[in-house]
Amino acid sequence: MKFLKRFFREEDGPTSVEYAVMLAAILMACIAGIAAVGNQTNSMFENAKTELENHG
Repeated sequence: MKFLKRFFREEDGPTSVEYAVMLAAILMACIAGIAAVGNQTNSMFENAKTELENHG
């Protein structure tokens, strides 16, 4: 219980929570960006495979 009282009284607690929220938001943005690029790359390779099969 003392830990929680000290955690909420000091300024380090809220600051660390804010950093954790910002880190989570940045990670979500990175994952979304990587997923979008991955889907586009997969589509590009599928199109190349189809073209090779049709003309090869």
